[in-house]
Amino acid sequence: MLRGLLEVLDGRHTPEINNSEDELKVAVAALLVEAGRMDQDFKESERKTIAALLADRFEMTAEETEALIRKADKKVDNTEQYFPFTRDINSQMSSEERIHVIEMLWSVAYADGQLDPYEDALIRQIAGLIHVTDRDRMQARKRALAKHDIA
Repeated sequence: MLRGLLEVLDGRHTPEINNSEDELKVAVAALLVEAGRMDQDFKESERKTIAALLADRFEMTAEETEALIRKADKKVDNTEQYFPFTRDINSQMSSEERIHVIEMLWSVAYADGQLDPYEDALIRQIAGLIHVTDRDRMQARKRALAKHDIA
């Protein structure tokens, strides 16, 4: 084990990183699920919003979307950190796609018609972790609000 670590550190071996499309889908879904859970009341409106956002973003059927949400639920249950999810997003998404993820998070947060302070804090934190500027985060919020007809 030590030899393998030394080979990685001195550049003789590059560890395999599995950046599959499935991992990216799970990462995005997990963050959306976490946003839905953030106010301690995961409402049906939030679950439906997550399903619609994922189906649209990844061009999935209803069955595929539900399976993805179940998988994301389990991932969120088994981790207390966002890094595994944000790492996949950072490594596989462009700046515009990461901004779109923030817009998706706003859509989930506003799906029940109100923004909980914990949801706001989560989106701020995720935006920082995926390198979305405050300006882009707030523009994404405005777009999400417009979609939900909330002023």
